[in-house]
Amino acid sequence: MRTRHLTAVAAAMTAATLLAACSSGTNSGSGSGGDGDDKTLTIASVDQGSIEKVVEAFKAANPGITVNLTTSGADQYQQQIRTQLSSGTAPDVMTVWPGNGNPGATYVIAKPGYLLDLSDQEWAGRLPEAFQKVAQYEGKTYNAVFGLNGIGAVYNDAAMSKAGLTAPGTWTELLAFCKAAAGKGTPAFALGIQDNWVTQIALYALTATTVYSKDQDFDTKMAAGQATFAGSPWTTAMAKYQEMDAAGCFQKDPLGTSYEASQTLAATGKTLGIIQGNWIVGLLKQKNPDGTFTMKALPATDNPAEFIMPAAAGAGYGVNAKAKNRELALKFVNYVMSPAGMKLFTEAQGSLPTLPDAGTTVDPGLTELTTYVKDNRTVPFMDQLWPNAKVQQTMLSGLQEVFSKQATADEVLKDMDTDYKAGS
Repeated sequence: MRTRHLTAVAAAMTAATLLAACSSGTNSGSGSGGDGDDKTLTIASVDQGSIEKVVEAFKAANPGITVNLTTSGADQYQQQIRTQLSSGTAPDVMTVWPGNGNPGATYVIAKPGYLLDLSDQEWAGRLPEAFQKVAQYEGKTYNAVFGLNGIGAVYNDAAMSKAGLTAPGTWTELLAFCKAAAGKGTPAFALGIQDNWVTQIALYALTATTVYSKDQDFDTKMAAGQATFAGSPWTTAMAKYQEMDAAGCFQKDPLGTSYEASQTLAATGKTLGIIQGNWIVGLLKQKNPDGTFTMKALPATDNPAEFIMPAAAGAGYGVNAKAKNRELALKFVNYVMSPAGMKLFTEAQGSLPTLPDAGTTVDPGLTELTTYVKDNRTVPFMDQLWPNAKVQQTMLSGLQEVFSKQATADEVLKDMDTDYKAGS
């Protein structure tokens, strides 16, 4: 039997959402029965590059408070947070992913009682049903999900113009685009799968169309035992992912390229773009302030009318059930979910707001994603309603093995089926 090196994973999104995480949550003061300073709040977050602005605005609105913020990558965060929660060393407020897809997700850490029930907060009842489903566990809300994230192909507009190429609109055009880009010495897409959570992103973009355009009830059938990953259109998506690699769609040595390095490649025009969540746009602009970037659906067939984009609630924030400063923690998550806080957060992150009154100014490069969301041509990130976090972990490490020729796609899908059938 092959040995898999499983590590914790990130999710969609969000950028980063999908994806990038937090920290060592030191304990601090107490507003509700704690034993410390009631003016100090501890926060652990994956939202590097956006949470800082929100914290500064929160501090300005609450003079005299101290916020101890720690941020880190998603893999590191997910490895730490359960240990911190079980040992009583977790922060007051922490990043929590929607649904059930990873070790830091709502179902996973609400089930043992680690999160405070937020159902009585004003915003909880106003979340759209799709977001409530992944923010709740057993009918109670535990996650302040503030942003909607999508996945697609993000193009560097200046690099595309320099190469004299336009974004492909069909699968056949995509393969031709990759070959043309490679011929010009500028690969189409940066791929940084040294960080294993990145392996899922392009696969999700392909799976959205290949699986769900023909069968919107696929997840329901999976849950009922009427469908499996192996032998389903997931095999088609896997094959297309490998076909893209063979066609030269990615730079050399994706396994030796980190997520950070892939951002630099796409931002500076060393590649024509990157397949990622919309959260990548803000990160690319940090590396290239003069650049403009446009997100499009990744073609998976030759019929654009079939195209679906993955789009779902991104990582939100939960309150530690044993928070040292519960009062200030609740005040922070309520600020995040207020129109002012949500607008600030989503604009800094490059996401769409989960509540309609935020007044967010959406980056013009995300126009196509916004249209897909409005037209209901989206599907949630595939892992969010899987029965346990191990399915995704097996997929991520398995995809790395596929790229290193240590495993086949069929073997990975069968292993995912085994983990899925193990249940919660």
